[in-house]
Amino acid sequence: MPTFERFTMPDAGEGLTEADIVTWHVAVGDPVTVNQTIVEIETAKSLVELPSPFTGVVAEILAVEGTTVEVGQPIIVIDTDPTGAAGPVDAGAGAQDQDQEPAAEASDVPEESGSGAVLVGYGVATAGTTRRARRATEPSTPSVPDAVGQAAAPAPAPARTTTASPAPASPANARSTSAPSATVPSTPAGLTAPASAAVAPSARPASVVPALVHPVQSVTQVAPRPGTLAVRAKPPVRKFARDMGVDLSSVHATGPGGIVTREDVLAYSAQAQPRALATYVDDDAPWLATGQVSSDGRQTRVPVKSVRKRTAEAMVASAFTAPHVTVFHTVDVTKTMRLVARLREDREFTDVRVTPLLITAKALLLAVNRHPEINASWDEVTQEIVYKHYINLGIAASTPRGLVVPNIKDAHRLGLKGLAQGLADLTATARAGRTSPADMSDGTITITNVGVFGIDTGTPILNPGEAAILAFGAIREQPWVHKGKIKKRFVTQLALSVDHRLVDGALGSRLLSDVAAVLEEPSQALVWG
Repeated sequence: MPTFERFTMPDAGEGLTEADIVTWHVAVGDPVTVNQTIVEIETAKSLVELPSPFTGVVAEILAVEGTTVEVGQPIIVIDTDPTGAAGPVDAGAGAQDQDQEPAAEASDVPEESGSGAVLVGYGVATAGTTRRARRATEPSTPSVPDAVGQAAAPAPAPARTTTASPAPASPANARSTSAPSATVPSTPAGLTAPASAAVAPSARPASVVPALVHPVQSVTQVAPRPGTLAVRAKPPVRKFARDMGVDLSSVHATGPGGIVTREDVLAYSAQAQPRALATYVDDDAPWLATGQVSSDGRQTRVPVKSVRKRTAEAMVASAFTAPHVTVFHTVDVTKTMRLVARLREDREFTDVRVTPLLITAKALLLAVNRHPEINASWDEVTQEIVYKHYINLGIAASTPRGLVVPNIKDAHRLGLKGLAQGLADLTATARAGRTSPADMSDGTITITNVGVFGIDTGTPILNPGEAAILAFGAIREQPWVHKGKIKKRFVTQLALSVDHRLVDGALGSRLLSDVAAVLEEPSQALVWG
């Protein structure tokens, strides 16, 4: 028999408590196998593809795209034995299934006695509205327009009614002869009630009761809340607005007599839908696409989640925990630019991209090797300084999802070409949104390349758990004193922020001076390497 297995949201890494559903790669009815990618989720750090732990057929998807799901919450149901024999079926299951839709309609009717809830065209019933399941042999009844059979909103007072006599017994309604009498509204002057008005509504299913009154009478009016005006709308429109989460008192009514129509609700809902108002350069999606625009169009509110939420938490924790100190250095990097041009023509580097950032990264690794005490972190819990005997070099990367800082593992062991390949892989993975939580964990020191945006320098905030971060500014041609003469040279600015609990001003200055020395004269790397 069919066996249903629920797949719950796993912890994607580092104790994350929630994730967003981005894209489902399967639909209900699709076959899946073990380790087949079924969904793509976005955590506070990266995009992660989740494989199926079962083989079978998708029976139900429990979390729609765009929702935030906590770890441990079921997201999909998979039938692992779709070809198995069906189990025993309850004898009353068929009748229950036949009555499922009418029962759903009846569920909208309040259960409180004397609540004033009525069917369109009828007064208040004097008995319960629970319906008995139809027999399997009973012919199905035709459906009627949606406006019929809906539960009206509670009225401030019941309408004036007259008592209707029960319908005479017949084979079709013999089982209903014991139904209590119902009440119907009195017919206004000048109107003739149809003959069918004498039939008790309990003698036939609610879904096939015809509308018996003038259309104006089918509009319900709810007693207004204190300080508000009454809203006039038909019951189907009220239900439609309730399902869409729209407050009818905020909707501009365009119907006759000030009645709110279905089109009015749709227009109001469309006005509050997310709008793509602006984008970052080269982004795949607008940065306002997940927000809600205010009714006047002057504001957009975007929920803080995923990468942006994690970045904000990390920056606040870092800025208000570690005392930051920043030192600056302006450097002549003309020789570095010549080295970059020469490496780009070298056959060994034809398959990798060579940039000034590569030389800067190598210079930083050499400087850290000369001053290993800066490669450390502060353990607040144990009140210890943890010195790292390895360098996981972080590179701050701007992506459409926000700022991420993946790191090159054991960068101190790589040669110049290996470092270039690591930078290329890291950057491509980050921009594609495929950086895993493991790639961003255990960083020891970071470079942020603000120069790519044409910025000269800045005062970067430390990546949490690290003692230093280097900002690499834009390289510009400008007048510079070289060998006693003013010449046009390539110049850049470096800024090093450090955790002053771990790094004194002297240590930070010596490290920055060593980085500048390699950029000014790349052959210095041979001496220190």
